[in-house]
Amino acid sequence: MYESLAGALLGATAALGLALAGILVILIWKKDRTRKLSYLRFFIQVVSLVGIFYSFTLALWLSAFFLVIFAVTFFSGRFFCGWICPFGFYMDIVALVRQKLGIRYFSLPEKVNNSLNKLRYVIAAVILTAPLFLGALTINPASGIQALFLRGPFRPIDILLSPLEPLIVPFTGSIANLGFNGWSISYPYARDILTYISVPNVTLILIYVFIALTLISTFMFRRFWCRFCPTGISIAAANRFKALKWMPLLHINKEEEKCTKCGICKRVCPVQVTDVYEQKGGNIKTSLCLNCMRCVEMCPYEGCLKMNLANKTVFKSRNWLEPSNSE
Repeated sequence: MYESLAGALLGATAALGLALAGILVILIWKKDRTRKLSYLRFFIQVVSLVGIFYSFTLALWLSAFFLVIFAVTFFSGRFFCGWICPFGFYMDIVALVRQKLGIRYFSLPEKVNNSLNKLRYVIAAVILTAPLFLGALTINPASGIQALFLRGPFRPIDILLSPLEPLIVPFTGSIANLGFNGWSISYPYARDILTYISVPNVTLILIYVFIALTLISTFMFRRFWCRFCPTGISIAAANRFKALKWMPLLHINKEEEKCTKCGICKRVCPVQVTDVYEQKGGNIKTSLCLNCMRCVEMCPYEGCLKMNLANKTVFKSRNWLEPSNSE
């Protein structure tokens, strides 16, 4: 056991070293100021997907993932959604394909987009309270709340963690039973549909329809699922209380005097956040923001937009319209 643990730690250390080396290479090699951060985010998404896939092979307890996501959200808003989430990565790949084909994306009306943002709180509430109504009918009350949420017939944690599902999972029994040598093809939320709607043929049809709808919607609207994803609940719901206004620590800051209302920040945002454009200045704490920093990367005015961590600037907009002396 100790040897396997040591091997796992050694492998994790080597992977971390390679990831850091890759980040350093991108920061040095990529000169285009309007794409350097995007390349870095894409690389981190790939590394995160590999790490999550490896975690699936170790059959780690799902609650550990849930706690990590909550902790990251608590301090960094929806950074997990913008930089780590595998489902978000898949949507970014679809958007990249659309871009290479030269097909323009559509934009949702602002009211519809804001309504979808609020809808995810309703969806999350339904998922989290469902065990109280469904699980209580079949589980002995003496077994406790833990059984309701982790071992009952309806487990909300599994659904909330579905966006982490790799396209290839290290076990059989996923969609369409497309297994080979102990591996299966899968898709986010596919196993949930298979678990809760176990009807021959109908279940598979629903899964394929869901996959088609998510891919088509993502092809038309950037990061469509992220706009109402229940997993992406932001701590913004909590920092409405005065004592929690300091959350999250990671946020975008805007200097009003440097903004010319060019509208670039609004156009490049993958989930159509308008607060960066409309807000006069100060910290931007909208619950829809993914912290992908695309607006900061594309803002052409020096220091107009900043990504701050505990009031310390970690990245700021550059005047990419004028080449630097070093380039």
